[in-house]
Amino acid sequence: MPSVRSTLYWLLVAAPTFTLAAPAGVYPRQEATTTAAVAEPPAATASAPAAPPAAAPPAGGLTDPDILNFALTAEHLEAEFYKQGFAKIPAEQFTALGLSEGQIASLKKVGETEATHVSTLLSAISGAGVKPVEPCQYNFDAALVDAKTMVATARVLEAVGVSAYLGAAPLITSPDVLAAAASIATVESRHQAFIRVAAGAEPVPAAFDTALGPRAVFTLAAQFITSCPEGSNLNIQAFPSIALQNPEQAVVGQNLKLADAANPAGAQFCAFVAPGGNQFAPLVDGNCVIPGNLAGEVYMMVTKSQSVADSEVLAGPSVIQPS
Repeated sequence: MPSVRSTLYWLLVAAPTFTLAAPAGVYPRQEATTTAAVAEPPAATASAPAAPPAAAPPAGGLTDPDILNFALTAEHLEAEFYKQGFAKIPAEQFTALGLSEGQIASLKKVGETEATHVSTLLSAISGAGVKPVEPCQYNFDAALVDAKTMVATARVLEAVGVSAYLGAAPLITSPDVLAAAASIATVESRHQAFIRVAAGAEPVPAAFDTALGPRAVFTLAAQFITSCPEGSNLNIQAFPSIALQNPEQAVVGQNLKLADAANPAGAQFCAFVAPGGNQFAPLVDGNCVIPGNLAGEVYMMVTKSQSVADSEVLAGPSVIQPS
């Protein structure tokens, strides 16, 4: 069976070179690499099968190479997060959380596999003559205060990673790219389950995972990014962020409060994007009630209607964890 690297490489050889939009700078507080060596792509041979014509871009405007670069953007961020975290936080802090030596080793393995995802995507994309996005400059200061905060942040990052791959899946036109992306998504799901255990949460909180579109994913990643190299700003704009008064105590039935009741203007609903379907709660004077039947990591957005289509989202998402 061909490797993920070779599958992506042979697919992208057939894809036309594309250019990412390159704004002068990144959006404020918006959406890596590790120093892992980039493997050389497999050399083409005379016996290689002819590549099929490149598929037309989907309705959303993102081609398969765009989506792979978007995946690389997320993998850059995750790999750098773990790299910085383990360099900064001593092992005894993880032991103090109640983690065994084996669990600490497994947590480090999560970081190692994220670095492997980076090198694989870099190799495949650049080897096909497509320019891969470069790592950005990140600020993880608030997320790496101590081991407890790092694990809590990792729990959110891994949940978002799973949601990102699920959200991208319907946009992919090539079965080969879809299969390769899925082989990474399943590992991200293992990461999420393990880290939920490390954080003291139920590893499988629901029967389904939640998909997020590129703009929502980029909004969540953006808070860690300070700047990106010229040419590595994806042509995806983040939504405005949501400021909540009490996100850390978000439980079913609680009154969730916006920090500023008048912002964003035109807000009508709190949308809760979660396994099992989206739910909406009326937003009155900056307040909405968290509905029932929510579990795991839930993405809360502010919308102008009972829809989470990009055109209806005014701010968010923000991650809440009712269980």
